[in-house]
Amino acid sequence: MSTPHSNIGADGSQRVFAYARVSTVEQLTENQRDQIARAGYSIRPKFFIEEQVSGSVPAAQRPGFQRLLERMDEGDTLVVTKLDRIGRDSIDVQQTVERFQTEGIRLVVLQLGNLDLTSSAGSLMVKMLAAVADFERDLIIERTQAGQARARAAGTHMGRPSKTTTAQRQEIRLALTTGATVSGMAATYQVSRATIIAIRDAVH
Repeated sequence: MSTPHSNIGADGSQRVFAYARVSTVEQLTENQRDQIARAGYSIRPKFFIEEQVSGSVPAAQRPGFQRLLERMDEGDTLVVTKLDRIGRDSIDVQQTVERFQTEGIRLVVLQLGNLDLTSSAGSLMVKMLAAVADFERDLIIERTQAGQARARAAGTHMGRPSKTTTAQRQEIRLALTTGATVSGMAATYQVSRATIIAIRDAVH
């Protein structure tokens, strides 16, 4: 194990923080604490922030992460175990890294070999990861569009299923022409007034 990096605050020297995140109540942050300790970082309790929040929430909207940022100053270091601790996707991670670079705070990710993302090598890594993420996103969009095209060609209905049958729509139109009200039809067929109006105004 490497020599522990201790927190030093009162004399103005570098302070080392750590941030751990889990998604559910059943999960614990102990594994992340252990990983950080095994990497040689000795974090004081008051410098270790942990919270339970979904990984789909942007870093800027995570209460614990925001408290962490409020405590940190230029020259400090933040250690996390994985990239998803500092952002929900590649764009969010890039924004977090840029904020740390601007504020002069080092950002170390153990998953990437203890790499400081605010360094030149770290910035290059973030850009490479973003490029891969964009490539994968484009492939997903392309496959989705191809699947939709095949479904349309096969005559498959796209979008939400209709709330009424063809026969019911005919009944509704006939009833409306003979004096029934939109509200009455909506109550009878248990749909919204907007649905009845759309049926009434549809070209048929």
